[in-house]
Amino acid sequence: MVTMKEIAEEAGVSIVTVSNVIHENYNRVSAENIEKINKLIEKYHYVPNSNARSLAMKKSRIIGVVIPNVNDDENFMKSPFNAEIIGILEKVIREADYYLMVRSVNKTIDAIPLISSWNVDGVVFLGAFKEDVVAIKKRLTLPMVFVDTYGENLDFVNVGSEDMQGGYLATGYLIGKGHENIAFVGPSISGEGVINERYLGYEKAMKEHGFEDNIKVVSVGSTSFEAGIEAAKKIAFLDADITAVFATADILAIGIMEGLRQLGKQVPDDVSVVGFDNLPESVYCCPKLTTISQNMDLKAKTIGKTILSMVNDKEERTSATSIKVDVDLIERNSVSSRK
Repeated sequence: MVTMKEIAEEAGVSIVTVSNVIHENYNRVSAENIEKINKLIEKYHYVPNSNARSLAMKKSRIIGVVIPNVNDDENFMKSPFNAEIIGILEKVIREADYYLMVRSVNKTIDAIPLISSWNVDGVVFLGAFKEDVVAIKKRLTLPMVFVDTYGENLDFVNVGSEDMQGGYLATGYLIGKGHENIAFVGPSISGEGVINERYLGYEKAMKEHGFEDNIKVVSVGSTSFEAGIEAAKKIAFLDADITAVFATADILAIGIMEGLRQLGKQVPDDVSVVGFDNLPESVYCCPKLTTISQNMDLKAKTIGKTILSMVNDKEERTSATSIKVDVDLIERNSVSSRK
């Protein structure tokens, strides 16, 4: 394999000149030499050493992603949400000639010593809590973007969805279809976060239509298909005659539909179900799931462009901002009318 030195000798220039052309520092190189060197690079299929290139540019061209709340024996890619957002984000990062490095941790703060030893240009944190942000910002100074993190008066950059609006849209849609006894199903609500925001939207819609006495919350241990099946059993044994369910995630909603089927109930004839995410799985199930779309493609692209902007512009690193992506109701076949 040809070396940079050999290209320099054949072109009749210095190694520094070849390096400048490789790194696109053209201000000190003549047009003639640029053309000559590029032809030799193409002729010999020369590939610059990535480590040397990183040192020259003082960048690793690596963006880290931290996924919290993952046990040691758990596969984080089994989560449809993780798989979808990581897949789109990787494409955005790759198209900018960067690389994505992913690490799952049990607690978000477990990533602090890891990141301190990583040679990354920036980090994206999925689903960190407010207290995590405070601890992280005390220890790390590199560009960081948090995803779906809620907290007032915190100095950080966050990209999220209009979660409260999504809960409001889903519940209002069910009410518009004639449902009054609507259950909210999701992980236990503990302080600020996406689950709480979606619940507040549900609660707001129920109260606005005079159904505050019908508010029912079914808590699950995780956002999973299996947790949805268990939630269906709880719904079946509630005193209230539940005719509709708003679930905080598609995978949970699909599990609920399967659990109801196992109990001999039909969706949507007996119980209507609305999810949240609009993942591909919501189309594959039967019936096809009515859901709230997070506009995942736009959300992941926003995350990627925001972290890259912070990496490449020092002024962007000091600005705290909260970017919220709009949500939409996607109507399919899992809701029936009670009118």
